[in-house]
Amino acid sequence: MDLSALADFNLVASHGGFGRASRASGRPKATLSRHVSALEEQMNVRLIERGGRELRLTPEGAILHARTVDPFDEITQAAAELKAGIGRPRGVLRVSVPLLFAHTSVGRLGTAFRAAYPEIRLDVIAEDRFVDLVSEGYDVVVRFNPPVDDTLVGRKFLSDHLVLVAPPHLPRPPDREGPVKLQAVVRTDHAEVPLWTVIDASGSVHTYIPQPVLCLSTTFMARDAVLAGAGAGLLPHSAVAPELASGHLVAWGKATTPAIECWVLHASRRLVSPKVGAFVEFLCAYFDERAPASDRTAGPG
Repeated sequence: MDLSALADFNLVASHGGFGRASRASGRPKATLSRHVSALEEQMNVRLIERGGRELRLTPEGAILHARTVDPFDEITQAAAELKAGIGRPRGVLRVSVPLLFAHTSVGRLGTAFRAAYPEIRLDVIAEDRFVDLVSEGYDVVVRFNPPVDDTLVGRKFLSDHLVLVAPPHLPRPPDREGPVKLQAVVRTDHAEVPLWTVIDASGSVHTYIPQPVLCLSTTFMARDAVLAGAGAGLLPHSAVAPELASGHLVAWGKATTPAIECWVLHASRRLVSPKVGAFVEFLCAYFDERAPASDRTAGPG
């Protein structure tokens, strides 16, 4: 198989036509057409339906494109990196992160990463939605408690946990047998809110029945409502750490639910480029250095 012709076929298929591929690549349209025709003759199969206004791949062409486009992208990226300098982290790194992580960490993290790798431009998009890393053009994603996905690989770099917080002036309900009702700010619009079970600093277990006074869709709206005195809230520690340190909020206990795992992931089918490898290593080291010794449940490894 003529690999040059295959590369031109993928170029045309990816851009949706010979003209678009020619404009994007700067290669003559006639050359692209000739190479695709030669590939069809070599394989004895039609890959592109000609004659219509829009390019349409045949079923065989669609299969060939799906099976070969990623390897050729990797070859192109590897060649560019070799030309720029072997193993040198550089270029644009597109990262998708959840809103909570963006608000609590990305500003400081991005500045430190930029200082360490000045030839990488970090483009971070904050969004609370599922992101298809490959089809949407991301190099890396940060996700909380990601499901098992054999198309992605990565590392856990941080464990967060939920903590029951309240403003200092809000009286804590007295202990009694059985769950206790609690005026609460919740992050759900469900009719029923699960019980909140926490362990306080002395090791005692307390169970509360949240009585929602506000149902808010983001962590930071809920945090601000708790700060304003609306009620108690069960929130990620990372979202309220500054307020706990300053005394604007107090912690009534740590949730008994499993910790929130923070993962940095990239595509398993792609070779790990120097810029992706640099970001993953930096992220793990950054949070490992900042975690208290007793709280280092994640990090490199």
